[in-house]
Amino acid sequence: MRRTPLLRSRAAAGAGLALGLTGILLLTGCTVGSPASETTAAATSAAGAPSPTTVADGEDLTPDTSFTPLMASTTTTPAPVLGTDGKVHLAYELLLTNAISLPYDLDSLDIADTETGDTLLTIGPDTIHRSVTQLGADAEGTDETGPITIGPSETWIAWIDVAVDPDAVPTSLQHTADGVVVPPSGQTKRVDAIINTSTVSDAEAQVVSSPVAAGDWFMSEGCCSNYTHHRNGFAPVNGQGLVPQRFAIDFYKVDAEGKTWEGDPSKPESYFSYRQPIVSATSGTVVRAVDEFDNSTSLPEPPPIPDIIETVGNHVVVEIAPGSYLLYGHMDPGSVKVKVGDKVSVGDELGLIGTSGNSTTPHLHFQLQTEPTFFPTDSVPWVFDKFTLLGAVTDRIWDDDLGLQPTGQLPFAAIDPSERENEMPLDLDVIRLG
Repeated sequence: MRRTPLLRSRAAAGAGLALGLTGILLLTGCTVGSPASETTAAATSAAGAPSPTTVADGEDLTPDTSFTPLMASTTTTPAPVLGTDGKVHLAYELLLTNAISLPYDLDSLDIADTETGDTLLTIGPDTIHRSVTQLGADAEGTDETGPITIGPSETWIAWIDVAVDPDAVPTSLQHTADGVVVPPSGQTKRVDAIINTSTVSDAEAQVVSSPVAAGDWFMSEGCCSNYTHHRNGFAPVNGQGLVPQRFAIDFYKVDAEGKTWEGDPSKPESYFSYRQPIVSATSGTVVRAVDEFDNSTSLPEPPPIPDIIETVGNHVVVEIAPGSYLLYGHMDPGSVKVKVGDKVSVGDELGLIGTSGNSTTPHLHFQLQTEPTFFPTDSVPWVFDKFTLLGAVTDRIWDDDLGLQPTGQLPFAAIDPSERENEMPLDLDVIRLG
């Protein structure tokens, strides 16, 4: 019987703390935080959230210690990967929660090299509505300009792609939020504050060989700056907020004329990808081999969203190192050629491309992940040992729904074929493998 008053007391105390923090922010003036060169990088936990900055015995608060309207944490440890644009990409997400009782208008989010203080990326008024979206809303964002308003207790997610030269990869990233607190009186107070410092992984991207047969392939729904359902697919699973397909890519076979299908788009055999061999991109041990789901029967329309267990349909997962797994998804029914425990080498056939699971038209879903199951897991970067870059598709008019268009012709901009090594194809690239 004494629990009810106690809970009420705690609630009141919490409300008082929130109001107190709001008052402090309004009274302490305009700008908080300090130059990057004066800060100490916070350690990053396995989940990506920064640990508190340590202060030695006898020392005062560090110069960057301040009250902030926003709490911020990363969903992963930013990890570098070299893309076909010649830039090293750090693709990750930053969760922003308004911890005070008043709205906060976020004008811009700045990402800097913690050590040098150099700004690496500014998400400003022209792009902030595309790059920062409310959790649970459409992650594609809008074309609006100006600040975004983060209401009390709201959580928003910043979709970040820091692209730097290969010789300028930072060891730590510092995030600064610039904006204003908006009280009922309308007398706003500017609060520009350092809200997160995250270390950058020093691991090199995993090198893999081709997972498909020799030929030309369209790389759809890939990383890093474009909106895609892989890159922007936030998934809360078992209480964890993850982006399990951040670096995933869908493989579509392309013929010499740049087509992906010919004939009747309602039939899987019309697609050049259908029943193409899927081969092991590394050596390793099979830890999952599922062959129990039918192909989609809704072509060319997307299928109904299946149960979570059927998301990637018939698939194989290969452990290539402790905590490192390659997933090959959407295989044709009856085509899986391996079983759990099998040892595989580069080029060994695993199965055939189908359209099982949450798949629109036949393709291979390929990704490197941290767990043997596709949910929950984190997605980490990888690179091909070698391939030829042929150009890029100029417009995402079909997404994965290739069969909904009048023809299978891709809007393709060719370049002089360019031999590449140890790079990750970027979204919309067309490459030659094998």
